[in-house]
Amino acid sequence: MQLPTFTMGIGDRFARQGLFQLAAFQQALARGTEVHPVWNKSNREHLTVDTQPGSVRAEADAAVKAAGWNRPYFVDADHINLGTVDRYVDSADFFTIDVGDAIGGTCINGEVAAFTERHRDSLRALDLSRLGVDATLSPDAVASIACKYLPAVRQAGATYRRIVEQRGNRDFVTEVSMDETDTPQSPQEIFLILAALADEQVPLQTIAPKFSGRFNKGVDYVGGLNRFAIEFEADVLAVAAAVRAFGLPTNLKLSIHSGSDKFAIYDAVAAILKRHDAGVHVKTAGTTWLAEVEGLIEAGGDGLAMAKTLYAEALDHIDELCAPYATVLDVQREALPASATVKAWGATSFRDALLHNGACPRYNPNLRQLMHVAYKLAAKKGGLWFDLLETHREIVGRRVTANIDRHIRLIFG
Repeated sequence: MQLPTFTMGIGDRFARQGLFQLAAFQQALARGTEVHPVWNKSNREHLTVDTQPGSVRAEADAAVKAAGWNRPYFVDADHINLGTVDRYVDSADFFTIDVGDAIGGTCINGEVAAFTERHRDSLRALDLSRLGVDATLSPDAVASIACKYLPAVRQAGATYRRIVEQRGNRDFVTEVSMDETDTPQSPQEIFLILAALADEQVPLQTIAPKFSGRFNKGVDYVGGLNRFAIEFEADVLAVAAAVRAFGLPTNLKLSIHSGSDKFAIYDAVAAILKRHDAGVHVKTAGTTWLAEVEGLIEAGGDGLAMAKTLYAEALDHIDELCAPYATVLDVQREALPASATVKAWGATSFRDALLHNGACPRYNPNLRQLMHVAYKLAAKKGGLWFDLLETHREIVGRRVTANIDRHIRLIFG
């Protein structure tokens, strides 16, 4: 199964917005820009809202059929590992194998020495001189990288082979993810990780490294933009060099996780992709859920009341909601308005605080991050929440489409 050049992961917490999500890709296609949707939902999200993996496949297939979409699309088992993958083998055709927890694990006796001997000269294939970066490393440095990442690569291989065993002759796309780690990977590390994955015979088509800076949920990038641009371009070159050196799939590309709303980096990403004729996979994470809340606020009445209730409950359960996302949230609690303040707001005030618009003085990224992780509370509303989404379907749907279209336009045109 061949992953196209440009793909976008579109999370949908409650599997209600598939048709409106797909409308953004149809609009892009009408403009001459072909981007392919990848519906994704992690095991954590399924457990949080008590859904099954098959619901994502059902949503995607129904949307594609209703819209007449005749181009490739995918369903991603997002952030799975050997312990969780079995639930997804029948419904997914894109598997994001998360190996973050295995980085720095225990190596098998002799594997570091064997890898170092095998790849001590491989870095000669990585030329970063155009960026003013010397890509060479000593054998000791190569051995240090191997010691850190080989356990993770071994886990990726085991998970990949488990998927093959379970799916038989049904093709699928493989991504390896190591973005939820403490430190970014250097381009040399990415190159050697890809060497190890080639040794492990994992035919990955996309890799998700950790980049420098903060990629917090639902808000803009925080970090040095020049540093990110150099880093991203070096990673693009590392991927291309690894494809040539190790016989990996020719369409192998970078994946940007927590890519939702990272508008500050999109210009650099777009320019670098064009410069190197490279592809990318970008995940918009849970911003469809936020677009649903924005739509209900705009609808006023019972929709606005629900949004206020969810915010008040989120404040009461802030520790519980934020804990699972601690590495990708920076909520300054002192900057969150009191629930009584929000209760007194009209639709415009609440919308302006939540909607990601840095030019608006009322925009509150702390409130937005808290609401981003509050979908668990909406799930507990059950039929009441779903009835509101249906009652205000058109208003909510417009917000969902506009949200994804904004990302597509800024990255892909």
